[in-house]
Amino acid sequence: MLRFGIIGMGRMGRIRAREIRDRGDVELIGACDRNAEQSPEFEGIPVFREASELLELDFDAAVICAYNDVAAPYTLAALRSGKHVLCEKPPARFSSELEEVARMAQKTGLVVKYGFNHRYHYSVMEAKQLFDSDALGRLLWAKGTYGKAGHAGFESDWRNDVKLSGGGILIDQGIHMLDLMLMFSGDIERVHSAARASYWNTSVEDNVFAILEARNGLVMMLHSSATLWRHQFLLELCFEHGQISLDGILSSTRSYADERLVIVRNDERTSGYALGKPSEQRTTFDQDHSWKLELEEFVQGVLGHAPIRNGTLSDAMQLMRTIEDIYAQSGFYDETGR
Repeated sequence: MLRFGIIGMGRMGRIRAREIRDRGDVELIGACDRNAEQSPEFEGIPVFREASELLELDFDAAVICAYNDVAAPYTLAALRSGKHVLCEKPPARFSSELEEVARMAQKTGLVVKYGFNHRYHYSVMEAKQLFDSDALGRLLWAKGTYGKAGHAGFESDWRNDVKLSGGGILIDQGIHMLDLMLMFSGDIERVHSAARASYWNTSVEDNVFAILEARNGLVMMLHSSATLWRHQFLLELCFEHGQISLDGILSSTRSYADERLVIVRNDERTSGYALGKPSEQRTTFDQDHSWKLELEEFVQGVLGHAPIRNGTLSDAMQLMRTIEDIYAQSGFYDETGR
């Protein structure tokens, strides 16, 4: 039976603990958090203040759910202690931090996977299956918006402290949309971007607009925002023979609307009344098993039964380098000192 330890006992740590404990073939043996408060998800196991204390225990895999500034250092420490690692996004603040992780992973041969659970939402998986099947032909362009409403105390949230986070709304939330876009596009060749602290009084951006050009000619537009005044997730994929829209995504609060997959076909024969308003195929998803499916892939990877296909070190490095290109092209952090 695989044994797990969790570093970070906040919201994400509790989600991961529940998923581990729901399985019958793995065991949660310990956790740590500098500001830990006992919660039902961690009952019956030792809880430590320091990661180093937890990593002294004998277990197989560490799940890291800590602040961005310690994601890479904790991953390194876990690898050095002989543990496989499942680390929440973002994988680091900078690609240079991730390069050290990659060297250690290669040296140890241990599994490293990053938590990009959006890939395991049913609407996303169905869209990816359609893309892989070539049923709609070549992908022409993509456009994604991911954003949220602000909240009381938003300006003082740790995610808006550049030393802890490494950036603003893009590296916090937009990274999920960017990850999905890169899943469909492959390598990025050129980036054009603008970042602004347009409303919130923070040292990090609350809006990013980016145009990404892939090596295969695909063009993508990304908007990551903390000033939509509502929660929104929308990814549009336009193909030669139709369009796929991923509109809404399930979350614990259900605040991003229903999760829908909408498909329209490009029928050049359409004329008259129906022109510009083709029939739609709509599928609504009411269950989110993304955390369970993500953990399953990690477990199978650790056991050597199947390779890690999502959230790989290669995926993470591409993401971090693209984020750095977006920030660099925007010029936003030239003055604020990222």
